[in-house]
Amino acid sequence: MEYRKWMEYLSTSAGQDLLAQLYGSGHAAGALERYGQLMQRHVQRTGAPEIRLFSASGRTEVSGNHTDHNHGLVLAAGVTVDTLAVVSPRADRKINVVSEGFPEAFEISLDALEIDEKAFGTTQAILRGIARNLCDRGFTLGGFDATVASSVPVGSGLSSSAAFEVLIVEIMNQLFCSGKIDGIARAQIGQYAENVYFGKPSGLMDQMACSLASMSLIDFEDPQKPKVERIAYDLEKAGYALVVVATGGDHADLTDAYAAIPQDMKAAANFMGKDFLRQVAVEDFMAAIPQMREKIGERPILRALHFFDENARVLRQAQALREGDVQTFLSLVIASGQSSWRLLQNCVVPGRLEQGLPLALALSERYLRPVGGAWRVHGGGFAGTIQAFVPLDEVEGYIAAMSEVFGPHSCTRLGVRNLGAMELKAEA
Repeated sequence: MEYRKWMEYLSTSAGQDLLAQLYGSGHAAGALERYGQLMQRHVQRTGAPEIRLFSASGRTEVSGNHTDHNHGLVLAAGVTVDTLAVVSPRADRKINVVSEGFPEAFEISLDALEIDEKAFGTTQAILRGIARNLCDRGFTLGGFDATVASSVPVGSGLSSSAAFEVLIVEIMNQLFCSGKIDGIARAQIGQYAENVYFGKPSGLMDQMACSLASMSLIDFEDPQKPKVERIAYDLEKAGYALVVVATGGDHADLTDAYAAIPQDMKAAANFMGKDFLRQVAVEDFMAAIPQMREKIGERPILRALHFFDENARVLRQAQALREGDVQTFLSLVIASGQSSWRLLQNCVVPGRLEQGLPLALALSERYLRPVGGAWRVHGGGFAGTIQAFVPLDEVEGYIAAMSEVFGPHSCTRLGVRNLGAMELKAEA
């Protein structure tokens, strides 16, 4: 559809309703301006008369901190920030992506999709990995131009990288695969590109949450066939807003700290004769603790205890949401955060004076406990972001208080998005 017709449609009540579903009520007007600017930019650089629109949300981990890599349970949600693309086909076999904030285009040829270790860590590697996986599934791809912009704050823990990956998969899915790639496969293809071509050994949770959106209970007992239950729940109708606070912590030199968590859990599982903690019975583990303490030390035991407790907690939180019991849900959010701090130990970096993450948690507890809110570490931990569930009438005050400490752009208010990675369609 032409740029002008897209703008006309997005200005109608149906178009405004679609934008409200993607970004929350009250944000449709700002979204329309954002779409208009990106479409104009794409048309100016490509001259394409017909354009298509695609969106993939960021994600938040609600519970299940560091459980997916041991085949555990996660409660995650797509949120009302996204990576957006304006797309048009090309006549050749090149994929050309221009992304807001980057001076040069990212371009690959579909005739050169081999793994290139020198390209690890690059956007081109992600594009090649996705294209290679789809070709291996038997699809014939073609070239396209994409102009991309993201409202997912970088460093917020909301998975801007996973949103980009599943967005690219969905573009190729709709242009060349007749929409045959479902939401789970879309996430797996994004993970494949990140693991094999980008060189980052990540789990599947980020891509799954961005691909599926909504509030989702995800069971990774079999990572090749994860089980997903989408839970319809309107947080704002229950009287709460979700706020993520970026503490400005430095992730440099934290690779070893992050890697030690799955390593410790694996050591505990291996002691029990298993590959992953999900395969270990809790009662057997508890009985083995005296011998385990002598052989592998205490930290792996504590982190394994977090895994077992967190898995059980995720199921209880999902049940609370099904029943509309927001108070039980919030109490379990707090318990999840306390477990991450005490047992998982991913809130403080030993030896560092910089401790923005625990400071944000401590300040949030002081502000939110008296008003019935909840708080926890968000994502990998050690540095970065926290997550807060804030009563609606306290949102402005909470954001003001946290912004005074962590800066004017540290807080992002979010809603849960119920539409997964998608191509936008204009209703007839």
